[in-house]
Amino acid sequence: MQSRVKFGGFLRGIAFGSAALFAVSAQAQDSAGQTVITAARYIDVLSGKTVEHPAIFVGADGRITGIADARTVRWGANVKHIDLGDKTLLPGLIDMHVHLDGPADIGGYRGLEFTDSFWGMTAVKNAHDMLDAGFTTVRNVGSGERNDIGLKQAIDAGYAVGPRIVPAGYALGATGGHCDSTYLPPSLEKDHKEEGVGDTPDELRYQVRRQRKYGAEVIKVCATGGVFSRNTEPGQQQLNDAELKAIADEAHQWGLRVAAHAHGASGIRAAIGAGIDTIEHVSLLDDEGIRMALARKRPVWFSMDIYNTEYTQAEGAKNGVLEDNLRKDREIAQIQRENFRKAHKAGVRMVFGSDAGVMPHGQVGKQFRVMVEYGMTPLDAIQAATRNAAQALDREKDVGAIAVGRYADIIAVDGDPLTDVRQLEDVDAVIKGGVLVKGG
Repeated sequence: MQSRVKFGGFLRGIAFGSAALFAVSAQAQDSAGQTVITAARYIDVLSGKTVEHPAIFVGADGRITGIADARTVRWGANVKHIDLGDKTLLPGLIDMHVHLDGPADIGGYRGLEFTDSFWGMTAVKNAHDMLDAGFTTVRNVGSGERNDIGLKQAIDAGYAVGPRIVPAGYALGATGGHCDSTYLPPSLEKDHKEEGVGDTPDELRYQVRRQRKYGAEVIKVCATGGVFSRNTEPGQQQLNDAELKAIADEAHQWGLRVAAHAHGASGIRAAIGAGIDTIEHVSLLDDEGIRMALARKRPVWFSMDIYNTEYTQAEGAKNGVLEDNLRKDREIAQIQRENFRKAHKAGVRMVFGSDAGVMPHGQVGKQFRVMVEYGMTPLDAIQAATRNAAQALDREKDVGAIAVGRYADIIAVDGDPLTDVRQLEDVDAVIKGGVLVKGG
């Protein structure tokens, strides 16, 4: 352990140096459990630069211990070597808005065809699909039966394969709102409130505590109506300012961050004013919402899912999605995209969020193209899914960059995604914690 620490600190101090010095340092890596990853180049998302010929050393704990020049450094026979050839390496991608227990091809009342435990079973495949797509960390913002928490535990214990999951458990919302069940008549509803539903600040404070008690690592709240619920409109604010502030204050007291589903302008402003950390969808954003986001002392991030409407409009009806839901989707899609451009141009902090589950989990990489079409550079889009997302999660010590001390969560693609961001639609190799889980 001591030799690894000295090696990492040495490299941080001198970056790339003489062959003799690196050869001496590399001897510290010649031990069981060590790995070195090489490729033609990697993108340093913290500086925005491309670094040629990296040799990325990984400790037995899956974290990066050092980065050297592969042309000058040597390593011993006991070090496992993952050579990705003429590929470009990037940090594992982070999706800040997914629903792993939501198969995209089952919509509307078709969900009633399946038993309750079906959805948790589908989450296993969906998580695997996201990992194969290069997303080594995901934030699951609401699930039934706490499927996201159970899946996280199964992945961490080695019973399933998937990304690192930041789970929310049940999403919080108002009676009859977007996060409450609105598909069944009263005779088939339970005689008590759904899990996560509250109608006063105190009830919602309790729900924050309850979700945290059972494993939530982020709190999700529905501030406005939604597209894929019944009897709600996206622009409707559904929790008042006091309720949203109670949720944010309670979560922050427990060290948790908060994500707010907010399509409508008033709900967006209320969520920002309440101190909520990430605003999801942000479809009907107005100028005052942008001003508030830029002015607030506590950082706020926008997570805008601007690709998935291409899937829902093409496949939604076939999947059983109701026409009223497709109507709402059509009405806000282009407005949301233009507001994405406007918010980014103004300098609002942005993260990558796909709403996977509305579209297939394996297709989330297609959103990068749309982010670039609507104003971002390829580097901006990549940083939204790496550096920025790690900051918004408060996990900069763990993920979001190829850097000493962080997990060796790394993907490989052909070509240069800084000139052709569509390279990220087809990831060739995925490494999680220094272990090759796809490609080679």
